[in-house]
Amino acid sequence: MIRTWTLFIIILLFPVLIFSQQQSNRLASKKDSLMPGMSTSIPFTLENNSAESKSYNISVTTSSPSITPILAKGEFQIAPYETSVYLAPLRIAAETSQGNYSVTLNITDRNNGITFKKVSKITVSGNRNLSVTALDSQEFIRAGETIRATFLLKNNGNITEHLTLESKNAILDSQSLLVLEPGESKIIPIHKVTNPDLRQNEFQNINLSVYSNGNPEENQSFYASTQVISVKPSEEDIYHRLPVAVSMSFIGMQNMGVYHDGFQGEIYGKGTLDKDHKNQIEFRAVTHNPVELNTFTQYEEYFLNYKRDKLFIHLGDKTYSSSYLTEFARYGRGAEIRYDFNKVSVGGFYNHPRFFRDIKDEFNFYSTFKIRKQSELSVGYLYKTPRKEEIRYGDARLDSDAHLPYAKGKFKISRNINVSGEFAYSTTKKTDGTAYMLQADAIFEKFNASLMYVKASPDFAGYFTNTNTFNGNIYYNISKKLSVFANYMQDAKNFQRDTLLLAAPYRKYFQYGVQYKYMPSGFIILNNGYQTYKDRLEPKQFDYYERFFKISINQQIGVFQVNIDGQFGKTDNYLTGFSGNSSFYSANLSFQKFRTSFNLFGSYAVSSRYQLENQKNFYYGARIFSRFSDKTSLSLFYQNNYMPEEYFKDRNLFELLFHQQLFPGNDLDLSGRYSLQRGAIGDKDFIFSMRYTWRSNIPVQKTAEYVTLAGNISNLGIKNTEGIRLMLGSYLSATDKEGNYLFKNVIPGNYFLEIDRSTTEINDIPTQTFPAALSLINKENILNFGLTTASNVKGHIQFLETGEKDQTDIEQLQTIKGKKKRESIIIEATNNDQTYRKICFIGEDFDFTYLRPGDWIVKVYRNGLDKRYKISTDKFQFSLKPSETKKLSINVVKQQIEIKYQQESLKVGYNEIKKKK
Repeated sequence: MIRTWTLFIIILLFPVLIFSQQQSNRLASKKDSLMPGMSTSIPFTLENNSAESKSYNISVTTSSPSITPILAKGEFQIAPYETSVYLAPLRIAAETSQGNYSVTLNITDRNNGITFKKVSKITVSGNRNLSVTALDSQEFIRAGETIRATFLLKNNGNITEHLTLESKNAILDSQSLLVLEPGESKIIPIHKVTNPDLRQNEFQNINLSVYSNGNPEENQSFYASTQVISVKPSEEDIYHRLPVAVSMSFIGMQNMGVYHDGFQGEIYGKGTLDKDHKNQIEFRAVTHNPVELNTFTQYEEYFLNYKRDKLFIHLGDKTYSSSYLTEFARYGRGAEIRYDFNKVSVGGFYNHPRFFRDIKDEFNFYSTFKIRKQSELSVGYLYKTPRKEEIRYGDARLDSDAHLPYAKGKFKISRNINVSGEFAYSTTKKTDGTAYMLQADAIFEKFNASLMYVKASPDFAGYFTNTNTFNGNIYYNISKKLSVFANYMQDAKNFQRDTLLLAAPYRKYFQYGVQYKYMPSGFIILNNGYQTYKDRLEPKQFDYYERFFKISINQQIGVFQVNIDGQFGKTDNYLTGFSGNSSFYSANLSFQKFRTSFNLFGSYAVSSRYQLENQKNFYYGARIFSRFSDKTSLSLFYQNNYMPEEYFKDRNLFELLFHQQLFPGNDLDLSGRYSLQRGAIGDKDFIFSMRYTWRSNIPVQKTAEYVTLAGNISNLGIKNTEGIRLMLGSYLSATDKEGNYLFKNVIPGNYFLEIDRSTTEINDIPTQTFPAALSLINKENILNFGLTTASNVKGHIQFLETGEKDQTDIEQLQTIKGKKKRESIIIEATNNDQTYRKICFIGEDFDFTYLRPGDWIVKVYRNGLDKRYKISTDKFQFSLKPSETKKLSINVVKQQIEIKYQQESLKVGYNEIKKKK
């Protein structure tokens, strides 16, 4: 199509003589802000100071091949004593770089052959235009395969871009740093390996982010989405299941020279009984312990918990608690029920204590009222009955039925302050008593504090009796590096603990100090105070009062965590009656290496706390835990001895733990220990255990029925349809002689039906898009389709000459731009379901293979093709038949321009216009 230019454009593109007294400022300013990709005219002022008319031959040259004169040669005449302006029309290519250039006007006098030049400087402005296009990505892949996508990155501006490429969820197949010159394009491939153990079909996105260094406004991110098809059996089935673990242990123990062993079984389950997760259940059954109970073996226990909406029921063994003052923790066998209304909860329990001789039975009833979200008030009543047959024990306190009403509450005073408290009253046949407790917490940005006070009268028949205790701590953060603190603690002296475990020593201490963080990986703590320790057991091992000063240093050095402590004090030993110095030094080193964690520790003490003055003790040990794999782990622990203050509990001297997953749901655990039993000083016992655990999901509710998928594959011109293998998730099927297939016992859900192409001919193609997305909900589902022979599209991209000798052809343009900036176009083939794209270069062939017969549209996009060229036909629409190869020819031609010459000169008097203004 020939384009006709208007008179105004003719003035810009054709040299004319303009008569005026001086060059227009408006024309001169056009040289200062030229944009790439435009056509313009550069003015040159010519003067004839002679008395004769002059006739000149003119040619125009530029300093850059990307700036070309539209008409490189011309001629004109100028009258005596006249000044004229010559306009040189130029085309500035889109890829012309930002900067300064020169335009030279070569002038030759036709009468005498004298040659002279005029040079004009022009400035091409900068233009940033970076584009990212998703070129190609996979629509479907199978789990375990690699998602691949390509993006077309092109610099449509005239400034060299320094780019950083990044993908947050994929891997770049090219360098992350890239320099893209004006007009240059580059294909960026990325990939991501999918998890082969994916249990459900899902969409996965991979992205490419492009950052222009120093130009954040040019930053861009693009995504490509791919459907990943699961190939593993789904964990979902037609049953709702309850996780259950069943184990059997063989335990042996050498206890004070006597050996015992035996088997112990356990079953434990926790989950819901329905698919809506409304009925929650937890149960556990542990058989009799064949050896003497200690911390490292399980005690016989049976319980069942049930919860639905606002109802909670417990049957069996647990630690029952009514309130802090009346019955804080009492392990026993019984039952508990609670029901929650909107703001009110009511409940109660019955408990038969198992490890406390004084109490035979307990009954508790309570009600809780919620004032607001974090504030509530409770009232309750606890009834205890004594063991009358056990009244012969001299230390029995409860000699008659006890009635204990109580009230407790917790209140959120403000966003930072919480207050709680309790008041209780007890009455028996002989005594009455009271007790109360107050507690407060304050948490601010730089200040934390907590206080607790408990007082119980001598005749109070609750968990505490004849008790007066106070605990508190305060912490203040002066700055990011410096903080101060103070702590005071006083144990309750008289409380009714279970006899299963021994009581910890009575402690009373106060300390205050400062913490300084001298670097991000290290801090030091200095504190001073006093402490009292008194053994509750007989015969007593210690009873002392001590004033001390302590320094602690914690430092991270590479992979090593180092802790060093030193304590210096003055001890008054009430057990022996002497006073002396006590000092303690300890160090701890921990690190991780080779999937193994190491912890080494040691301490040295010279103290006057025990039987001897200046008694020396050295303690050391180590713990190593190694995870060889996700299925195998090993733990080792050793410590030579323990401080006397810890002898109330079971203590490990040596421990070996080994865990091995034999196969999914089946575990084997081995353990061996040398230990000191609670209350023992030097008698060592050996315990070993071998435990096998089976974990399974037990069906408790049927949630759906199995479904089927059947169909027929029609033969539409292929060799045969027998033996074609189809895949539906983890299900497989094959066609018979007639092309029929069947999937049975399929779990309802969403699937993708796939064809194993290794069982078909290479050019066989289904009549609909595969993999085919299916939602199998009905009991019987049918999908029929056919197999035909694939079609192809091939073609060639060619440049057609127009016959105009003064125009630059495509090969010359390619030479000017360089190899990296070859002219290319994007060809897209699409039908209703599929789209394919390719970048193709002018002068080369292209093809689209394995296309489904039917209606197709091929579109051609310029992809930044130079504006001097156009695509003759940019859209092809056709219908492909089976086995057909469609041939296309895409022609790129040069835009043609028709120039009409004006017969007379046009005079413009700019100065006269200014005078009128």
